[in-house]
Amino acid sequence: MKAIGFTEFGGPDVLHEVELPTPEPGADEVRVRVLAAAVSPTDTLRRSGARAADMRKEGTPYVVGMDVAGVLEKVGPGTRTDLVAGEHVMGIVLPRGTHGGYAEQVVLPADSVVRVPAGTDDVAASTLPMNGLTARMTLDLLGLRAGQTIAVTGAAGVYGGYVVQLARSEGLRVVADAAPGDRDLVRELGADIVVDRGDDVSEHIRRAVPDGVDGLADGAVLDDKVIGAVRDGGRIATVRSYTGPSERGITYHPVMVREYATERARLDALRGLVEQGRLTLRVAGTYPAAQAAEAHRRLAAGGTRGRLVLTFGG
Repeated sequence: MKAIGFTEFGGPDVLHEVELPTPEPGADEVRVRVLAAAVSPTDTLRRSGARAADMRKEGTPYVVGMDVAGVLEKVGPGTRTDLVAGEHVMGIVLPRGTHGGYAEQVVLPADSVVRVPAGTDDVAASTLPMNGLTARMTLDLLGLRAGQTIAVTGAAGVYGGYVVQLARSEGLRVVADAAPGDRDLVRELGADIVVDRGDDVSEHIRRAVPDGVDGLADGAVLDDKVIGAVRDGGRIATVRSYTGPSERGITYHPVMVREYATERARLDALRGLVEQGRLTLRVAGTYPAAQAAEAHRRLAAGGTRGRLVLTFGG
């Protein structure tokens, strides 16, 4: 099979087409013929060498990509699943070595795969699994109750947008940040209060909520700059493993989506929310897989308000 990989760390141009053996599913696994693979910041971090120390243990060529959608091609022996070959499915991938989403075929645990939402194509469906499960885990870790207040930084991004929508669906009051051009988008996603984004966002949030918010989801990766927005004893969910010094009884909760990679019921619940119109799938652009380098360059340029997606021939 063909995949998009790299043997050296560096800029987008290190990405190139590689040939790999077609993977075979074992027990409790399925094989998906990939038609769409979403591009994420994690992919660019791995490609750049930011995680080279761990990746060098995995062997080359490296293949990245954490979200796929396509056609269920084969069910491994003894695998219990209600999915059948030929159905369109989406799944979350934990890349390692040659195993990643930027490939024509990928083998995944059966519990990492569900049907695509009804009425949704593979391109749109590929944008949901990783960010959707990350948002789901965020709210689970924050443990807020209906009526409490959550702040979301990076709310116009895909992860932040999912947190906003999930929080609203669970009866939380949402304070979200936005650049001037994103204010309408963030309000449409369901934010009750929109404040200016930036390194001083905690001050803006405190002006809107003088007592401080009950929890905060830091999609903008501001780390220690957001603690001032949170009330005494509140919680902060962080990405990229940040756990800073605490104060006033505030606790940090790093969100590690790999812990939810086989939470099939949670992924299927997200599918249901899409079908109900309560979660919005946003595609910022598509690229043939051979143009993965261009997709990485566009992501690095910033300003995308949705996921970029690589497409593979059907």
